[in-house]
Amino acid sequence: MTALELDLFLCRTDNFGVLLHDPASGATASIDAPEELPILEALERRGWRLTHILTTHHHGDHVAANVSLKERFGVTIIGPESEASKIPGIDKLVGDGGRFDFAGHPVEVIETAGHTAGHICYYFPEDKLLFAADTLFALGCGRLFEGTAETMWQSLSRLMALPDDTAVYFGHEYTLANAHFAVTIDPDNPALKDRAAEIEETRSDGGFTAPTTIGLEKQTNPFLRAADPKIRANLGMEKASDAAVFAEIRKRKDNF
Repeated sequence: MTALELDLFLCRTDNFGVLLHDPASGATASIDAPEELPILEALERRGWRLTHILTTHHHGDHVAANVSLKERFGVTIIGPESEASKIPGIDKLVGDGGRFDFAGHPVEVIETAGHTAGHICYYFPEDKLLFAADTLFALGCGRLFEGTAETMWQSLSRLMALPDDTAVYFGHEYTLANAHFAVTIDPDNPALKDRAAEIEETRSDGGFTAPTTIGLEKQTNPFLRAADPKIRANLGMEKASDAAVFAEIRKRKDNF
């Protein structure tokens, strides 16, 4: 099995576009389809031809280019079965625990409801890759548009159970703003302070903050650290449930 090649770029204002390419077969997948032109430019730059779109959820900034790319390339669009009616051009429906192969690379489907009711992530266990879209960001998580804090906490807990060295590609370049918020929740975390400084430098130089890793997020992302005693003390929630602490952090971020 050949190693997958990845290309990361911006779409729209702050969406990440990701192309995933298998050099042996030529198969190329776009993780979501936020905007046609940047995807076409990336394909041309790399000399790849699009064969698949792996859709994570139904929001317009993730499916806007589905139909135009399908008309151009005849791609197969894979997406969450519970949101199928809202995803343009969908061909193959997958749900929680589902498995399929992309050019010989096993893919596992993890349902992560919260941002939307049927949001899914694509996990490539042998490649140590997770495409988390709008469930898990670097130092953040998605807003709760169609789910409760309890539901999102359960979803994030599933992702936290993945190996620490899993590379995580996420849906938006929100990391600098997330860092500014994170230090208000977890001010005494030296790993977070160091990371925030690195992010400031990366973004000032025009660099991207993706990918991250599960291990790094567990060390520094306040949304994954609801059990941490210092965070609980900072919030005055020493005896609350993890889900309740997470809900408070999410509420504070919404109003930050």
